Amino acid sequence: MRPLLDTFATSDGTSDTDAGASDPRVVRTRGTSWHRLTVTDVLRLTEEAVAVTLHVPDDLRDTFAHRPGEHVVVRHRRAGCELRRSYSVCLPPGDPDAFRLVIKRGAPNGFGAYATTILATGDTLELAPPGGTFALPALPGAHHVLIAGGSGITPLITMAAAVLREDPTCRVSLIHAVPTAAKALLADELAELKDAFVDRFTALHVLTREDRGSELVSGRVDTAKLPRLLAALDASPGPGTTFALCGPEGLVTEVGHTLLAQGADPAAVRSETFTSASGTRQNPAQGMPPLTPPADARPTRITALFGGRRTVVTGEPRENVLLDALLRAYPDVPYACREGVCGTCRAKILTGEVDLGGGQYALDTEELAAGYTLVCRARPLTAEVTLDFDA
Repeated sequence: MRPLLDTFATSDGTSDTDAGASDPRVVRTRGTSWHRLTVTDVLRLTEEAVAVTLHVPDDLRDTFAHRPGEHVVVRHRRAGCELRRSYSVCLPPGDPDAFRLVIKRGAPNGFGAYATTILATGDTLELAPPGGTFALPALPGAHHVLIAGGSGITPLITMAAAVLREDPTCRVSLIHAVPTAAKALLADELAELKDAFVDRFTALHVLTREDRGSELVSGRVDTAKLPRLLAALDASPGPGTTFALCGPEGLVTEVGHTLLAQGADPAAVRSETFTSASGTRQNPAQGMPPLTPPADARPTRITALFGGRRTVVTGEPRENVLLDALLRAYPDVPYACREGVCGTCRAKILTGEVDLGGGQYALDTEELAAGYTLVCRARPLTAEVTLDFDA
């Protein structure tokens, strides 16, 4: 397949093009690139999830070098519709050089359904390079407490394995909430990690829809139960203890609030949300509910800085969010979930004001205070807005 050639029309009628290189594995677009990686293994983990291992050629090793906790965006075209979805890079604890994604089925028309039923060894996937800010703090000798819900285990097991290898003085305790034992992703690998670091790693499964014979490890991880779980792991909030949370919004929010109420330092609590309050990701072709603009609404001049280049597009009042206007002119603007969850479309507001009233789950208070926004949720409040995707 030949590399694609994308044309980006600017507001003044001119265009910038970035031709693809001769390498057929690379789809180059203005300011970014998508890389075709070959699937080397598709391993079924549960009825709803597979582990997909991809081959990263030597000349792309630097491009796909990543920190534990980072994610990639996968782009897939199906039935004439482009689907994008972000997945944490989830390395097998025993093979940190492998490049692997764990993918759940999800919606029947989404990429997950394709990956768990059709995707096979020898196929190729288009991936953007890794990114994201979810990570453990650099705190030698710390007790890292990881709390996962469902597939939220995927970045956390990678983070756990890495910090246990790199810091021989640290401890790691993991709480993994799953509906049933049969749906516990990567349980075998957690057991292997326990065997490798028997004195410093503890993993505890809590089954939310199955009785384990103990009330402590059965049922939801909520405000009442969490302090008891932490006490059992000797992992209560305090100096030298950090927390990383990943999973559905409800669990992450409730656990986060409980930790703060228990005296945890907000700077010691980091989180990443996998789904919004609806419990499912939208099709990327869809967005926020339709907007009915006021009768006197005016177009917005949107200036975007991306990949070291500057582009201007006019946003129409009927367009829900900044992303809608940007996509109309620039099909390859970075985004994935469209729900304010993954943070792929993060940009800094240099001028103007926007409203995030539609909700967002990827930016922390420091990022918001520094002027960052998510263009998939942001609606303009001023006649001009300047965004910097490179900041």
